[in-house]
Amino acid sequence: MAEPMPAFDDEDVTAHARILVESLPWLKRYRGHVIVIKFGGNAMVDAELERAFAADMVYLHHVGIKPVVIHGGGPQISAELTRRGITSEFRGGLRVTSPEAMEVVREVLAVQVSGKLAAAINEHGDLATTISGESGLFTGRRRGTVVDGELVDLGLVGEVIAVDPSPVHALLDSGRIPVVSSIAPDSEVPGQALNVNADAAAAALAAALGAAKLIMLTDVGGLYSDWPNRDSLVSRITTSQLRSLLPKLESGMIPKMTACLDAVTGGVPKAAIVDGRVPHSTLVEVFRDTGAGTEVVPDEDE
Repeated sequence: MAEPMPAFDDEDVTAHARILVESLPWLKRYRGHVIVIKFGGNAMVDAELERAFAADMVYLHHVGIKPVVIHGGGPQISAELTRRGITSEFRGGLRVTSPEAMEVVREVLAVQVSGKLAAAINEHGDLATTISGESGLFTGRRRGTVVDGELVDLGLVGEVIAVDPSPVHALLDSGRIPVVSSIAPDSEVPGQALNVNADAAAAALAAALGAAKLIMLTDVGGLYSDWPNRDSLVSRITTSQLRSLLPKLESGMIPKMTACLDAVTGGVPKAAIVDGRVPHSTLVEVFRDTGAGTEVVPDEDE
């Protein structure tokens, strides 16, 4: 005997239909275009959030959008360093990276984190391919940081100084979802890898790919103009407004907002900070006019 059809509430049907119709302009806008998503925050260490994120990437892929995922892995690196008895030291909020620690960084990012995330995506079909920034994608240069007015050596920590997007374009053209680890070869020392901030790498990659949008997953609802006043969430901010606000931000938000600023000034039309603690927040950001966090856009005269 056939199963009885479930009863539907007319209001529920209308609400679901409204959501689908609301996504239509954004499907038209982004279909065929690249969107770079920086995967980080709680979503990296929460299995349910990771599965939801993976499903979001597959959804974007199947509606004709080209997602490119780039990730860091601070918590995983710290855990592995501790397991191996290697001390973690931070200066100016950045991890001092010795040659011994760099081997752990490379293994954790390029193998463990990339592999786990690609496996989550591939539960929906053979779609994801991991790619390290060392593959010719990034070129890096060592950098230090300033602490109390003095330049501090961070070891094998670098910044991206050039991007060759052709390896990622090749994967996209073959119908793949690239999963990129934020490691860069040192331009001055052949064979030496550098630990690169994933936020900054995401901005450089988005600009080089000509992405239609950069989405940064983090552990807050977005940018707050008067933190911790949660009523001060900024839904949209221009590049000039952000430049003036940047020195006043909490230290943890500065790298993320700087990455958004760099991406937009580098030609990416929009960059957004999104709360990765909310399942499917990426889809909300892509397919709704109001978005799910804070959106950075160019000034009208740019």
